[in-house]
Amino acid sequence: MSIGYSEQRLDATAKVTGRSRFTSDLIMPGTRVARYLRSKIAHGRITNIDTSGAKALPGVEAVFTFEDIPKTPFATAGHAYSLDPKGRDVEDRLLLTDYVRYHGDEIAIVVATDHLIAEQALGLIKVKYDEYPPLLNHQQAMAEQAPILHQQTSNKVAEHQYQFGNPDEAMHHADTTVSGCFQTQMVQHCHLENQIAMAYMDDTDHIVITSSTQIPHICRRIIAQALSWEISRIRVVKPTVGGGFGNKQDVVLEPMVAFLTWKLGGIPVMIDLDREESMLSTRIRHPFNVDIKCGVNRDGTLKALTLDVVSNTGAYASHGHSIAKAAGSKLPPLYPKAAVRYKAMTHYSNLPAAGAMRGYGSPQIVFAVESIMEEAARNIGMDSVEFRLRNVAQQGDMNPLTDKHITSCGIRECLIKGRERIGWDKKKEDYRHSNNPSYNKRRGLGVACFSYGNGTYPAGVEIAGARMVLNQDGRITVQVGATEIGQGSDTAIAQMAAEHLGVPFSAVHVVSAQDTDVTPFDPGSFASRQTYVISKPVSEAARELREKILGYAAEMLNCPVSELTLRDGIVVAETPESQTLTLKELAMDAYYHKQRGHQLTADVSCKTTTNASSFGCTFVDVEVDIELCQTSILNIINVHDAGRIINPILAEGQVHGGIAMGLSGAMGEELLVNPDTGIIYNNNLLDYKIATMPDMPDIGSDFVETTEPTSAYGAKSIGEPPLLSVAPAIRNAILDATDVAINRLPMSPKALFNAFSEAHLIQEAN
Repeated sequence: MSIGYSEQRLDATAKVTGRSRFTSDLIMPGTRVARYLRSKIAHGRITNIDTSGAKALPGVEAVFTFEDIPKTPFATAGHAYSLDPKGRDVEDRLLLTDYVRYHGDEIAIVVATDHLIAEQALGLIKVKYDEYPPLLNHQQAMAEQAPILHQQTSNKVAEHQYQFGNPDEAMHHADTTVSGCFQTQMVQHCHLENQIAMAYMDDTDHIVITSSTQIPHICRRIIAQALSWEISRIRVVKPTVGGGFGNKQDVVLEPMVAFLTWKLGGIPVMIDLDREESMLSTRIRHPFNVDIKCGVNRDGTLKALTLDVVSNTGAYASHGHSIAKAAGSKLPPLYPKAAVRYKAMTHYSNLPAAGAMRGYGSPQIVFAVESIMEEAARNIGMDSVEFRLRNVAQQGDMNPLTDKHITSCGIRECLIKGRERIGWDKKKEDYRHSNNPSYNKRRGLGVACFSYGNGTYPAGVEIAGARMVLNQDGRITVQVGATEIGQGSDTAIAQMAAEHLGVPFSAVHVVSAQDTDVTPFDPGSFASRQTYVISKPVSEAARELREKILGYAAEMLNCPVSELTLRDGIVVAETPESQTLTLKELAMDAYYHKQRGHQLTADVSCKTTTNASSFGCTFVDVEVDIELCQTSILNIINVHDAGRIINPILAEGQVHGGIAMGLSGAMGEELLVNPDTGIIYNNNLLDYKIATMPDMPDIGSDFVETTEPTSAYGAKSIGEPPLLSVAPAIRNAILDATDVAINRLPMSPKALFNAFSEAHLIQEAN
């Protein structure tokens, strides 16, 4: 048995000893260095660009501008391709541009023999702009006379709405209504490894790209489109990846390095972004404005919810409106009995391009929804946990958006367990007596819930492949398209394979590097899909290989297959003789027996046409220093229904990482922009206030295990969910402590100072 045990990560030793090979470790001798020239303004048109000085610099091999590139627009978002043109990502990118749409836009590129020469060459390029006023927010971008940033009739990317029930009527008949406006900020992924890619042409004129990507197979397709090449002439290799969180679900560098090696006769060329570039010119989280209203009855029944969402995608669409669309789809499974209307619109602006980031729009929506749930509970004088217990989903409820039953749901049990773990009832009573308005330090409790999906179906195609081989030594090699980017999916895959085959976990080797020439197809690592979607092909490939092993063993032992079983890597015959075969003995016979020998393999590809929901909640205990405008996290715990837990310690690690990211985004992180020029102030790790280890409190995690029947092993998503409910839980705890509602992220000391000053709390505390 392997599932349910805390097996050590397959890559643990290599990573902690520095043996892992990342893209930067695989750079070939003689590789040329390419560096982008980026715009110094946020909005304008290039009227002249003089590259003669750069081209004359010794060591510079080429300089390219907008005039030199293919003029085929392409989309950078990493989604499976849609056969329906209406379902495709917006194709609004070129390799370089003469129309500047954000501060940092790519306007030229230099190829040189080393970084220093390339950097020196950038300083020799002279650029003249016709500068325009920047469009930074909804009002500016959608103003009647606003310049149109792309070739369409307005700066609106897309919009949609859904409705079930009659929310207006339900709101009218509700005992009370509560409304609010919530804003979320620009944040950056800040993964440890910056974007990097290298390309060269092999002996057959195929372009080979080595890249830190989450989506090697999709990356291959997008490169082919950008260069008008055949997909089969492009090979993408993904080695060990130093984190992505969605930023590497966009194709950022790969088309350019492919173009450069093509233009330069096949020599290897790399682009290695520095931290400032990565923060400015890759992707950010979409800022949302959410106007929300809910209607409730005095008995705690949630009657209606309406949300009006505006999403700012920045200079280029990237994932565009799919962020706001996907975020809205995660709400109905959590509160399925309320009437809901969800309206969302996404627009362009002159901010950095927004794309996929952990949670894919859900953190923004959960912040608004769970904040308004808190306001509703306070409005009717009901305990926050009890209010949610009365309204959250239960197994068997119908998801009104999909008209499908919720097949596993432990959110009520999560709330009950979290309430006990945090000591909710006792602390509520204690804080009620101790929070004197004259005290400078006050304590409060907060709670927030979430639901989340497992992949992109039915919006996207969910396909995954697994290949298994019995090696000559009796060990199993597994190849999957599912992309390990640090989340531990390879380890979970090995556990699932071992469980189904009947071999020890230590006997399974998962090939971690993906290579599009040989790896089974899979869209990549995103949407918390890996364990859920890959479970079916892994289970089917394991079943097929197990049947072949037992069939071959029956031939060797001259007994019926029905009398054989495979346990702990040994074939056992349930006969009076109790014959046994080790897998090594069987494998050697299969490879080398002159008559009956043949290699035992299984190769399976499956499409998943279900999408279960994970559930969970965050409980937090805070102390707020009114005078210093600081919030201290005394205790925080996430409780998750992630189905059957494949590896408890890896699941706990996901929760710890998600809470840490959620805390950082809730309390400090924000990319700051000059409101007049659109220039980004703080695209560096000194001025961008990301939390570090000393800022982290003790983090708690717990699980309510259910068994999801649509998953081959009963598991559900755990990658993105730990982040989702952290910010609203902290917000609700600050509200509990101070009676001040903070409706904009981040809840930094500056934000608290402004809110406390407006509420006259600072004067009272002094």
